[in-house]
Amino acid sequence: RTRDKLRIRAELRQRRLRPPAGVGRPWTRRWLDWLRCVPLPETARVTVDDLLEQVESANRRVALFEKRLRTLVKDDAVVRALLELDGVGLVTAVTIRAEVGRFDRFRTGKQLAKFCGVTPRNASSGNKQADAGLLKAGHRGLRMVLVELAHRLKRTSPRWSEHARRLRDRGKPANVITAAIANRWTRWLFHRLQPTELAA
Repeated sequence: RTRDKLRIRAELRQRRLRPPAGVGRPWTRRWLDWLRCVPLPETARVTVDDLLEQVESANRRVALFEKRLRTLVKDDAVVRALLELDGVGLVTAVTIRAEVGRFDRFRTGKQLAKFCGVTPRNASSGNKQADAGLLKAGHRGLRMVLVELAHRLKRTSPRWSEHARRLRDRGKPANVITAAIANRWTRWLFHRLQPTELAA
């Protein structure tokens, strides 16, 4: 779906086509109405319409899959608790639940972060301190959803936006900031989802 959306946007950029003021953000109903009517060469129109049909088909499949997921996890206390947290959507919640299972099987939040693949790799030598990205160990799917979550938290959560600002002020690059938020959030989550906290 993302690939097809990018190809549609590329067709528009290639022809320097932009929606008029007031149409709104891409992929809204008004933007899609504009896309369907905007004048294009015949070959481009065939390409865009075909890609748009594929995007809409994917949207229907995703909606059906999410409906089934909600049915499967409707009685799960951990998923319910995750969905109450800022920035956490259904796929993120279900992925964390499926792969982590019980949070009390880890002794510390640091262990959980390492399992999730959001622990920084140290490349320091002597007096030189350096960041070297995230450890290659850990669960790839968990790392992916947690990094995406960190991107959302940077934009929408006052707490994590402020944390990101402090790191930027210290000269940290954007990818390091995102990884740091994913790591800190996961360690915080360890304490938040202990069985005693869920029962409270």
